[in-house]
Amino acid sequence: MRTIHPPDAASAASADRLRLAVVGAGPAGLTLALLAAQLLPDAQVTLFDARPLERDISGDPRTLALALGSVQLLQRMQAWDASVAQAILTVSVSQAPPTLSHPFFGATHEPAVALSAVEQGVSQLGAVLGYGQLVAPLQARWLARAAQEPDRLSSRFGTPVQGLKALADGVEIDAEIAEQFDLAVVAEGGVFAEQARKTIAHDYQQNAWVGTLTLAADSPLGAAYERFTRHGPLALLPLQPKDGLRRAALVWCVPQAEDEVAGLSDEQRLIVLQSMLPDSVGRLQAISPLKCFALGLNAERSLVAGRIVRIGNAAQTLHPVAGQGLNLGLRDAYALVDALRAGGNIEAALRRVEWQRAPDRWSMIATTDFLARSFAWTWPGLPMARGLALAALQMATPLKKALARQMMFGRR
Repeated sequence: MRTIHPPDAASAASADRLRLAVVGAGPAGLTLALLAAQLLPDAQVTLFDARPLERDISGDPRTLALALGSVQLLQRMQAWDASVAQAILTVSVSQAPPTLSHPFFGATHEPAVALSAVEQGVSQLGAVLGYGQLVAPLQARWLARAAQEPDRLSSRFGTPVQGLKALADGVEIDAEIAEQFDLAVVAEGGVFAEQARKTIAHDYQQNAWVGTLTLAADSPLGAAYERFTRHGPLALLPLQPKDGLRRAALVWCVPQAEDEVAGLSDEQRLIVLQSMLPDSVGRLQAISPLKCFALGLNAERSLVAGRIVRIGNAAQTLHPVAGQGLNLGLRDAYALVDALRAGGNIEAALRRVEWQRAPDRWSMIATTDFLARSFAWTWPGLPMARGLALAALQMATPLKKALARQMMFGRR
């Protein structure tokens, strides 16, 4: 078995270096490559991505929600620009009417759970920013590090990986030429509709409509909302104000069989959304063009297959109801590098990663799957039961605090 030397074994010969391939230069792949460069000084790291380096990624507007633990990881890597991110200061999880009135729900008779950074004793619960605003600085930091150590860090942008072949003591990567590595990490995820089906797959028969809302000037700053409607979850994530206007990213989930969003005008969409959101959101002013994505669960049973490791969306594509997909990927990346840094042989490190990541992965997979499926159920009394659960959680301070900690840092 090949042995990985601990970081202080700087005198190791180059022939004994771990040869690590990272496939995918998105947030998870770049984070892993940078962590490996920083924490595994005896490793040779090669980053592959089909995207040409000259293609500017900084303007990609896709919205990413990061938990506090992810923000702190990026800060430690010196790859976080707080000036482009909007801090999440409060989170409100509530159920929209129709919900049967019940005194347990409180004065408003509307079940809700309210979380705040102040209540949790932190500066923020997380942050929201554009895809390009996260990937561009990560990529710049990786390229700068690779330029400093060209003998062990290299990039293959514009080089799609055509295939991976498991070997007895490594992985063969087919990308223009066939190359052998000791370990390959796949971080190319994609969206559910375009993915080959993994071991665990379920089509929720739901669409997610995503875009941007302009809010009233008196709307709460840094407020995130998760609203359970009779059709599916509806989420607003706070964005940095632009041109003096407050904004929020929209994720609007509806059943495909009842999806009429495409046929609505912007004015009609605003009216429908306003009717489903709580009054605390304030008046909706405008809506951007929306994009539609099919939703489903697509997950591997294991992160590890031989010397191939999958992280992020390549390992588990989830329903966006909890907004935790990328956070899982970043925790996958850190756990893998940390296990390799601990020393021992590769197989032992991979077994440690599998064991360590399982509770976090499977609790999130099970939670999002349960919530996504529950919107298709028509059981009598289900809205009341969901409302009572939210109201009970709001009153149970220890449970609410545990929920907040899991949202911020994952299951530990």
